[in-house]
Amino acid sequence: MFDLDLLKTFVSVVDAGGFTRAGERVHRTQSTVSQQMRKLEDMAGTPLLVREGRGVAMTAEGERLLGYARRILALSKEARGAVGATAAAEQVRLGLTEDFAIVELTRLVSHFSKLRPECRLDVRCDLSVALEAGLERGDLDIVLMKRDAGGPPAEGVWPEQLVWVGAADRDWRRADPVPLIAFPQGCRYRNRAVHALETSGRRWRIAYESASLIGIEAAIAGGLGVALIEARACKPGYAVLSAGDGFPSVPPTELVLRVAPDARAPVRQLAELVIQFCEHEGMARAA
Repeated sequence: MFDLDLLKTFVSVVDAGGFTRAGERVHRTQSTVSQQMRKLEDMAGTPLLVREGRGVAMTAEGERLLGYARRILALSKEARGAVGATAAAEQVRLGLTEDFAIVELTRLVSHFSKLRPECRLDVRCDLSVALEAGLERGDLDIVLMKRDAGGPPAEGVWPEQLVWVGAADRDWRRADPVPLIAFPQGCRYRNRAVHALETSGRRWRIAYESASLIGIEAAIAGGLGVALIEARACKPGYAVLSAGDGFPSVPPTELVLRVAPDARAPVRQLAELVIQFCEHEGMARAA
């Protein structure tokens, strides 16, 4: 392994054309520069320089090493810069549920990046249970997540109204068992749907499971089953199903914004932008 300090001295001697001028460049005495060159030649196992009067010339091996030395030093400098920039940069880690990874919110995140170009913004989409765990572990700074209504105070709280939906061209009253469209296990909506059907005495089965909102929406529109979703997520072609159709009402949930207790200024700024977005989108409605 070549010592970076020795390689730097070697390049300085070559560029300066001598030991004295190289010492001035690297802030070392001529004798120290000479000692370092001897160490480098010992490591290389061959002479690298020959003295020519007051100057120096490279041997064939020295000329061969010079190109490698410059590349090694440049790569070392690049690595230090990259690691230092990452450590120095403010990092903001935002967690969202899948159904809020939408165009408008993506624009908001993009706007924040322009306001804070020095920040590194990381966005993660996941189930609420995973986002909450990430916040508690310190892996996330801000989370926009779902929870049961009436939880502890948070930076922002917006009641949600859950509704049963299915393709409008199907008669879901006769479905037995009810084909459920749902996110993977751990999803709060899925748990609510299963509990409500079992409490009402209706049989059910998971007909379509997807971690993607696009997949869930496609399955509903395609008539593959019934899903429990938030009312604002209803689309044309969906039929909202009621107790008269055999689908019991479900207690409301909440959309909440939580922020890490030790949040820095950039984190707080992004939290305010998310709150403004949610208020603007009309999410704070009565349950």
